[in-house]
Amino acid sequence: MRRDAQAGLPIFADVLCAGVDEAGRGPLAGPVVAAAVILDPAGIPDGLADSKKLSPGRREVLAARIRHTALAWSLAWADAAEIDTVNILRATMLAMRRAVLGLALRPQHVQVDGNRCPRLDCTVEAIVGGDARVQAISAASIVAKVARDRYMERLDAVYPGYGFGRHKGYPTRSHIEALAGLGPCPAHRRSFRPVEQATWSAA
Repeated sequence: MRRDAQAGLPIFADVLCAGVDEAGRGPLAGPVVAAAVILDPAGIPDGLADSKKLSPGRREVLAARIRHTALAWSLAWADAAEIDTVNILRATMLAMRRAVLGLALRPQHVQVDGNRCPRLDCTVEAIVGGDARVQAISAASIVAKVARDRYMERLDAVYPGYGFGRHKGYPTRSHIEALAGLGPCPAHRRSFRPVEQATWSAA
């Protein structure tokens, strides 16, 4: 192991390392989705960055390249019912753990975006801002974001009227107004306050 002189981050040159990130902690509806990615050092796609800093079209292109060139990648999630049962933090950790366990290759080290780590049987470190600082985490953030956005677009057809295809479940003004008028649907996270309030109003 050596250290990057600029960022001060450890570089695991001889260790199979996976990057992990999630998409969807903040929305009022839909799952939280986690991705784990083991990049091929000989074929890292150009332009990896925090998924939030990329346009939807650029994310789509990069996600396809990541899935094609990575040594291994995996997606996992926790749905709205599970989030309501265990809370969003625990559900996120569960989704991350499932993503790592779903990899075709078993990593020796895992780097996670944020300040908390899922329970794993290998070494793991949390890196605040890792989706902008560590290529494997950037890749995971892109894969997770694209997968979740696609899911929410499909959910829009199942539960029309909420605008899931536009806001992806986030608490936009139009989403809150739709909640007030229609009440929650099965995809909503009932433990989140705006959904709770809409549930009381509907009752």
